[in-house]
Amino acid sequence: MKVIFIKDLKNQGKKGEIKEVKDGYGTNFLIKNGYAIIASESNLKHFNAQKNKELLEENLYLKECEKIKEQLEKEIINLKVKVGKEDKIFGSVSTKQIVNELKKLNYNIDKNKIKIDYPLSSLGSHIVKIELHKKVIANLKVNLVK
Repeated sequence: MKVIFIKDLKNQGKKGEIKEVKDGYGTNFLIKNGYAIIASESNLKHFNAQKNKELLEENLYLKECEKIKEQLEKEIINLKVKVGKEDKIFGSVSTKQIVNELKKLNYNIDKNKIKIDYPLSSLGSHIVKIELHKKVIANLKVNLVK
């Protein structure tokens, strides 16, 4: 029996993969639990159409991320921080603070997408990476001022 996997199943198959399995296993486990569907012509056509639709949506999202990247790389965020003697910062700047500043500039970015390589604990200019997509990473300039 040929089946099309519609969900990932560890050590068996990934979504979109077409595999030959034993009849009982395919019917009683894979299809019954929603991991796969029978690989008939109509199911193949439907699955390919859905795959193409997902690919188009992914490409549109990728283009949108590219536009946001271009805008973000032009921005410079100035964060006011408290300093002690000899201009040492108390603590360091968090992703939450950067997200709040981005919201003021009308960017809606999740704090988990902001990647800080090292703690921002000194005055001056720093580069923060924002992972908009796996393929699109923007470099944002953050200035820390007194």
